[in-house]
Order: sequence, then structure tokens, then C-alpha cells
Amino acid sequence: MRSVSALGMTSEAASFDNIAPVSDELTEYDRVHIKLYMRLLDAADDGAEWTEAVNVLFGIDPDQEPERARQIHDSHLARARWMTQSGYRQLLHRPTDRD
Repeated sequence: MRSVSALGMTSEAASFDNIAPVSDELTEYDRVHIKLYMRLLDAADDGAEWTEAVNVLFGIDPDQEPERARQIHDSHLARARWMTQSGYRQLLHRPTDRD
């Protein structure tokens, strides 16, 4: 099991919501945070502890804010997984003048 920092991840502690979008439509938030979603998926796939991922990627100490940290991690990971299952199709669709 590799650590999150071993994956070359740096803090994404820019602006993010406590709960990722819950929608069947791709949002602007999703577009802005696509890199974060990919990093979360990589961390989960590599077996990184959620506590380490939330600390490195969101800049949140799970010991100080355990409920918030878990909520942020889980909701963003769920959204990242949604992106791999259906959200990506909306990224591929680019409106044209005919739409």
C-alpha cells in the first residue's frame, strides 16, 4: 500500500464544498474539481487510508474534525466514482451551434 504523498499528490486545499454535488448532471464544481476526483480515485485504488487522503488532498486534520473530514472524503469519493460511471459522458459531449 502506497501513501497518498507517495502518489505525488499535493494539497488541493483550494475552495471545495463540505459535500460534493449530488446530481445526475455534470456541474461546474465537477469540472473545477476533476483533478481532485482523479487523485481521490488513485488514493482509494492504491489502498491509502481515507484519513491520509483527506489530510493531503483537502488539508483537513481528521483528528481535529473527524465528522467533517469523513463527510468531505466520502462525498467527494462517491462523486468521483459517479464521474467514472456516467459523468464522464457529459465531459465528452461538447455543445455545438446545432444543439
